[in-house]
Amino acid sequence: MKKVFTTGQVAKICKVAPRTVSKWFDSGRLRGYRIPGSQDRRIPREHLIKFLKEHGMPLGELEEEGLHKILIIGADKLFVERVKETLPEADDYKYELAHSGFEAGIQAESFHPDTIIIDLAMGRSEALQISSNLRRNPAYEQTLIVALASEDEASPESLVNFGFNESFKKPFDVALLGERIKTAVEEKRANL
Repeated sequence: MKKVFTTGQVAKICKVAPRTVSKWFDSGRLRGYRIPGSQDRRIPREHLIKFLKEHGMPLGELEEEGLHKILIIGADKLFVERVKETLPEADDYKYELAHSGFEAGIQAESFHPDTIIIDLAMGRSEALQISSNLRRNPAYEQTLIVALASEDEASPESLVNFGFNESFKKPFDVALLGERIKTAVEEKRANL
């Protein structure tokens, strides 16, 4: 995942000549910086994405990077609908669903989610196994993994030992979960 692009790389993404990118840069339309002691220009990813969106240009390979991908495992349809209302796809959220541990593994590998929500109602041991397996994979070290715990869950805090970052005990306001995910998105974008 590149954080900074050269004018040549931006030219390839935009399917234009490098000189065109230089003109965009020099006119101030495409923000970036020059390397000290050199005329070489560098364009940070967030400025490039913003430029492409403002000018109605396709994001190409950058499109996926602008989205916050959420994998929901084992949750009922009503919950999924509520989350999608709280964090709409129009606001750069993308969703995938899984109903079993096997499906969850396949979806996680192909979808590369930023947030994973696991409903323990699917079966506590299966949910804990999914979380533990994901945490053993270095690709999911930075992934936010959230547990949806049932009312009778003795100590939702202990779920942290199985790789969950957070747990929400049912019933809870989906807006609180939405705020937590929005915070994760802001943290991720701040680190880009």
